[in-house]
Amino acid sequence: MKLLIVEDEVDFATLLKQRLTRKKIQIDLAHTIEQALDWLGKVSYDVILLDQRLPDGEGLSLLTQVKEADPFVEVVVLTGHGSLETAIQSIKQGAYDYLTKPCNTTKLEFTLTQAYEKKRLAEQAAGLSEALRRQTGSEPIIGQSPEIKRLMQMVEKVKDSEATILVLGESGSGKELIARSLHFWSARKDKPFQALNCAALPNQLVESELFGHEKGAFTGAAGVKMGLIEIADGGTLFLDEIAEMDLDIQAKLLRLLEYGEYFRVGATRSRKVKLRVVAATNKRLEQEVAAGRFREDLYHRLNVVQIEVPPLRNRKEDIPLLADYLLAKKCPQNNPKVLSPEALRVLLNYDFPGNVRELANILERGCLLSYGSTIEAEHLFQPQMGKRTPVPKKGLEEETPGWGDADLSLENCERQHILRVLKMAGGNKTKAAQELKIGLKTLYRKVKEYGIEPLP
Repeated sequence: MKLLIVEDEVDFATLLKQRLTRKKIQIDLAHTIEQALDWLGKVSYDVILLDQRLPDGEGLSLLTQVKEADPFVEVVVLTGHGSLETAIQSIKQGAYDYLTKPCNTTKLEFTLTQAYEKKRLAEQAAGLSEALRRQTGSEPIIGQSPEIKRLMQMVEKVKDSEATILVLGESGSGKELIARSLHFWSARKDKPFQALNCAALPNQLVESELFGHEKGAFTGAAGVKMGLIEIADGGTLFLDEIAEMDLDIQAKLLRLLEYGEYFRVGATRSRKVKLRVVAATNKRLEQEVAAGRFREDLYHRLNVVQIEVPPLRNRKEDIPLLADYLLAKKCPQNNPKVLSPEALRVLLNYDFPGNVRELANILERGCLLSYGSTIEAEHLFQPQMGKRTPVPKKGLEEETPGWGDADLSLENCERQHILRVLKMAGGNKTKAAQELKIGLKTLYRKVKEYGIEPLP
């Protein structure tokens, strides 16, 4: 990790450098904004530890310049004059986190490490995008969760198989991505990949698109048309939403799978092809068979190898990496953006019924509605989607008799706010975490850290 410490207290900065250097962190020191800008002009840093107040200006002004120049660098704000307003402002301007002096060294090291990891994952996701797409013709499978690792291992295992593959998963979970990966990671990658959504067209058009037709086969068939089966010869045919296919067309598809031959609509002579079929559905085909809507013989012929794509709610640890990758795609190259910690917490607390497709749409909205280089929580959800009971706002001055006897430290302000919300939630920590827009684990950690006793 390359770290720049911008701190005007020379002794404090030197002590920090000595302690952190033992952790194999490459560190440079700056005591003013001018010195920091000089270092930034020469070195590319992963994380910046930035004092809020410096001799030649406010640290937050440097924060803005840093994030505009490199939206991937993470900034941790350090302040000896903690206030809730300043903390919120620093996060809005793109800071990863804020800490107050004197700070616990262990907590500082942990925060810097987490900031570095976020920066590393963001750059990794952005770097995957165009290069991998050019190399493979397919989007990458993004994620590091056990579910995604198992999925990628399965794709790797069967990618060169001749067997028909059935991909199962909820709408928006990435079934077509898996089909494309099966093709473009295989020896067929230089052969055609053709896709048909069986639910997107009327049955007659599905048959014509799939099998092709002869001239005069039906009204409007003015000439010969090659079907997707013929075009995909030697490669892969992907049939999405296979459960929506008409029973008569299912019978013709079964012949293709069993004998490798088919008839164009209106033809009297069969044609031979050699291709691999990948089918996908968000329905349980055995239930469709039981209901008489899907042929049992076709089901068994399709279900040679089954791959199930996990819903996003079951692999939430992949959301930060997915978000970084999608933001690199959705935001213009001349205006890259990152999520604020609060925005990321909101995403991690959401169940995503629309899966990765919904995440992509939410992030695109965030790109359009946000200002500057940071996307805040309020930019992500439309009002009807993000309904939450607002927490009544109460000024700090109503709870503090005066400056003389008031503890206005950031820690105490946060502790009092958590206490207030817990009381409003009747001691229900899940509800309180939702209102605070933080994860339940984070709330438990803060309750323990601040010694907040269970409510009566």
